Amino acid sequence: MTHPRGSASKTAALSAALSGAVDLSALKARAEAPQKQPPAPPRPPAGEGAAPSPATAGAVIDVTEATFQSEVVERSLQQLVVVDLWAEWCGPCKQLSPVLERLAAESGGAWVLAKVDVDANPRIAQLFGAQSIPTVIAIGGGQPVDAFSGALPEPEIRKWLGSLLDALRDRLPGIKAAEQNGGGVEVPEDERFTEAEDAFERGDFAAAQAAYERILDVEPANEEAKTALAQVKFTARAEAAGPDAIAKADADPADLDAQLAAADLEVAGQEPEAGFARLIAAVRRTAGDDRNKAREHLVALFELFDSADERVMKARRDLASALY
Repeated sequence: MTHPRGSASKTAALSAALSGAVDLSALKARAEAPQKQPPAPPRPPAGEGAAPSPATAGAVIDVTEATFQSEVVERSLQQLVVVDLWAEWCGPCKQLSPVLERLAAESGGAWVLAKVDVDANPRIAQLFGAQSIPTVIAIGGGQPVDAFSGALPEPEIRKWLGSLLDALRDRLPGIKAAEQNGGGVEVPEDERFTEAEDAFERGDFAAAQAAYERILDVEPANEEAKTALAQVKFTARAEAAGPDAIAKADADPADLDAQLAAADLEVAGQEPEAGFARLIAAVRRTAGDDRNKAREHLVALFELFDSADERVMKARRDLASALY
C-alpha cells in the first residue's frame, strides 16, 4: 500500500509487468546466428546527421540487433540504459527523442540513451512487445525495469528518470559515480503536489483531496494523482471509523456501513486479508444496491495495493466467486 508522499516512488518501482518478462538474451542468440545478409546499419536520429553532436557524444548511442547485447544488456550492469524505440516516419518520436538526448547529456553518465530504429531493427521492438512508438524502456541490471509509451512532457520524463535513478542507485555503480561528479537528473518540484502533500501531512484531508482533484481536472490520466487521491480518501475514512469499528461490525454483520468502516480499519492496521474477507462476506450475503456498494468499496481498497500483490489477486478471485 502506498502513501501519497510516496506515490512518485511507485513510478520508480521496478515494473513487475516488465521485469523478468522479456528474455534479452534472445537477441544475442539471434545476432550470433548465421544470417543471409548483414544487419542494416542504424539510421541517424530524426533531424540529425550520423555523427552525434558534441553535447550528446557518449550519452546517446545507436543500437542494432547485433550490438544490443553489448551496448544495452551488458552496459546496463553498470549504469541505467534507456532504450528509445523510434522510426523516421514517427511524428511523436521527433518530439520525444531530442528531449531524451538532452537529458542523457545532462546526466553526466548516470544513464545512457540507446536509440533503436524499429524499421532497421524490428526484432528488438518485437522482443519488447511494443505495440506503438515511441516506446521507452529502462534497462537496469540486465533486465527491463520500467517503460512508457508516447511523447510525455519533459517534467514527467524528468520525474520518471529521477525515480529510476533513486531506485537503482545501490545496484548500478555508474549512477553513484556520475552523481559524485555532479551528474544525474534534477527533478523539479511540482507545486500542485506539494500543496496536496502538505495538506495531507497537516491532516487536512479535504484540502488534500481538493488539490489532487484539481490536478486530475487538468490531467485526467495522471496516475500519480489518482493513486494519491485514493490514498487520501482511504486515510480519511479510516481515521473517521473510530477504534471500535471492528467490534461494532462483528456485533452486527447486517450493518453494511459498519462492515465498510471495519474493513478500512483492518487495512489501515496492516491486516488487508481480514478487510478483504469481511467485504467478500458482505457481498455474499447482500443483494442489489448493498451488494454493489460492498463490491465497489472492496475494489477501491484493491487500488491501494500493487495489482500483482498476492493478497489482492486472491481476493479478486474470491470476489468473482462470490459474485458469480
